[in-house]
Amino acid sequence: MKTILNKLMAVCALGIMLSACHKAEVVNISQPFVSVANGITSDTLKGTIKGTLLAGKTYYFKSDITVNDGDTLLLQSGVHLIAIGDGLSAATSPEIFMHGTFISLGTKDAPNFITVKNAADLHTQAAAQNYTNVFFGWWGGINCTPAAATTANPSPKGGDAIIKWTHIEFAGGPAGANDNTAIYPSGSPRYNIYFGNVTKNLIIEDSWFFGAKDDNIQVGGGHISIMRNTFELCGGVGGEFFNMKTGTLGDIAYNVFIGSATNATKISDSGTSGIQCTAAVYNNTMIDGGFRQTKSGRGGSIDFEKGARGRAYNNLIVNCRFGLRITPDADFTNVAYGNQYFYGYSPAIVAQFYSADGAPSVTANKAASDIYSTTPQANNPMFYAFDVNQYNFTANPGPLSANVQTYPSVAIGTSNLKLQSASPGLGKGKTDFSPLGSVTATGTYGTTITPPGKDIGAYQNDGTGNQH
Repeated sequence: MKTILNKLMAVCALGIMLSACHKAEVVNISQPFVSVANGITSDTLKGTIKGTLLAGKTYYFKSDITVNDGDTLLLQSGVHLIAIGDGLSAATSPEIFMHGTFISLGTKDAPNFITVKNAADLHTQAAAQNYTNVFFGWWGGINCTPAAATTANPSPKGGDAIIKWTHIEFAGGPAGANDNTAIYPSGSPRYNIYFGNVTKNLIIEDSWFFGAKDDNIQVGGGHISIMRNTFELCGGVGGEFFNMKTGTLGDIAYNVFIGSATNATKISDSGTSGIQCTAAVYNNTMIDGGFRQTKSGRGGSIDFEKGARGRAYNNLIVNCRFGLRITPDADFTNVAYGNQYFYGYSPAIVAQFYSADGAPSVTANKAASDIYSTTPQANNPMFYAFDVNQYNFTANPGPLSANVQTYPSVAIGTSNLKLQSASPGLGKGKTDFSPLGSVTATGTYGTTITPPGKDIGAYQNDGTGNQH
């Protein structure tokens, strides 16, 4: 397993822990012109589709849609793709089966939405359909995998998923006969996105995710670059914001994770791909995570387990049920960590900055570069506009039901998560390491990797980092 990974990482002069593959952020790309191939003019999608969803238009689907191997579905900016579903069965919770390439090119001024009806009202908070029942699971999400082999196509390749400035929300409808039971057992909730293709890229930049019933995104193999996104309130009684399995390699940086049921990120080498799951998790902001997980001993922020390896630096972890967790079965000697900034409202949260069932633990292996205190409510990160003490966590927090940890208590809303000039997190980031850089493509259909920042968390005092 490690031999294959080491060959992949040979391009880095010093290996994963001290690599120097990327020294500067890829320059910002000017607004691209994206040509139209097979422009789709009907507002109703069904069956097998390919082509371009045209800028500014709204499209609907109420049954499963499929993009075949070798085909592409591209969303120009300002597209609204609306799932008409009730979440009661697989037949009435439509899914997108993406066996080809998926590209959603929203922009800052004209983002795309892949959501349920009344989305426009929801984002002005004028409708209650889904904020009232946030974990109901109205549709089936996007499933990105190679197609099943056939005589005509014995070796389907699948495609990349490239998602920029896009809102994806409210998936979780129960799986049915069309789903692969290795991914979704019958009746289980489906994710906002499932991606599984060890040879292809999952690129998600500057986008928003909300209201998945279980996992928000699960990756069963692939090259990933997850940059500058916002993840809010996913998972009813379990589920991760970003769950990566064996065969997954890449970077998770400058994201805001707020209100996860379990972890913000789980890095696990469970599976049989033969390519060791490896992630660089840096400069993220993680808030109020882990409290809806009903199973004991898990959930909160960053979790390395089951043979996974990588690094974790410069993450701001605020009021999460558990802090950095590296379980005994992780590849601990190949996990580098430090420069985490912890804040806890209550004694129980402070006691789990370093998870008691892992290393680093409360008594050993803590990083000297971390910012933490054994005193509750010490080291307030000093956000410009977010009260870290607004939610009255109990002395032994969790599990909390969704009707207790409500949308207003864990949503960003009009908050500003940048750090004030007196914050202890400014200037305390580690910058002498490089992203993993598993995704090498750049430009309109590639990634823009933001390198490690000198300030802890997703927002940098110089204006770089998360742009939400």
